[in-house]
Amino acid sequence: MLPGALRCRPVLTGLALALLAAASTACGQAKPTLPLITVADAPLTGRATRWDYASLDPARHRLFLAHLGDGVVSVFDTRRQRVVADIPGVSQVHGVLVVPMLDRVYASATGTNELVAIDASRLKILARVPTGDYPDGMAYAPRAHKLYVSDEHGGSETVIDVRSNRRVATIPLGGEVGNTQYDEASGHIFANVQTRAVLAEIDPATDKVVARIALPGAKGNHGLSIDVPARLAFIACEDNATLLVLDLRSRRVTASFDVGEEPDVLAFDPARGWLYVASESGEVALFEVKGRQVRALGRGMLGPNAHVVAVDPATHLAYFPLKDWKGKPVLRITRPR
Repeated sequence: MLPGALRCRPVLTGLALALLAAASTACGQAKPTLPLITVADAPLTGRATRWDYASLDPARHRLFLAHLGDGVVSVFDTRRQRVVADIPGVSQVHGVLVVPMLDRVYASATGTNELVAIDASRLKILARVPTGDYPDGMAYAPRAHKLYVSDEHGGSETVIDVRSNRRVATIPLGGEVGNTQYDEASGHIFANVQTRAVLAEIDPATDKVVARIALPGAKGNHGLSIDVPARLAFIACEDNATLLVLDLRSRRVTASFDVGEEPDVLAFDPARGWLYVASESGEVALFEVKGRQVRALGRGMLGPNAHVVAVDPATHLAYFPLKDWKGKPVLRITRPR
């Protein structure tokens, strides 16, 4: 096999032959190189310290970046390609999530174990809400007006009513919690229980766990992205450098791909059908999703610690914050080759 080439593995002995055949077909078209071109390395503010999640507000052309090491949420103008504001006072900020319908940005402050609500127009902090231990990823359930925060070390989901900015529930999940996502089709919240190789499904109407989906082949299932029309969930496993493809209809893992070491954040460009998997090693893996078929497009080094990615489906530009590029933080911006 060519160095750096992607390969696909059987997920579990005894899976239906059709599923194994589909996985083999997907990886048979793998390419060894990453089909991306760097168009800019835009300067970021602050010190050369760790960055974490990113969230795009496409209408305002703003990208919100969690500068974890500086305790700041940076606001990047994607048209002018520069930072337009820094919002301080978010200690060890991990997660960041834009909710345009609320004109809000939410950030998880791991240093103080709280959720910080920010006015997306004025870029001012509006409220602070206590969470569990080590808040990380977030997801918003619009029908229930609730925000779900994964308490990684606390082994729970904190539920916050966004109308009152109050914690209304804590849902124990029985293990360390990775990323959390909202599924528009079911109206449910899905959360990785990364020390149990399980994906928990939560009904926002009751704030109860309604299903625990086993993830064969998962070790440290942390990153999560959902393709709603295809009814597929993509799960990045940081402890064995693996991407799993989960069929949300059958609740079965249908394929497994190698990715970079310690994969973290996933981003999906629905218009193009491209799935980005960013990893702590700086290696990025790229996949094409057509309907329910997934195939590897390429894999390669993007930059040091390029473990975070956000993609704009209108322009197909992808954004990777790098903590230390020639001694300074930059936002590496790429486009499809």
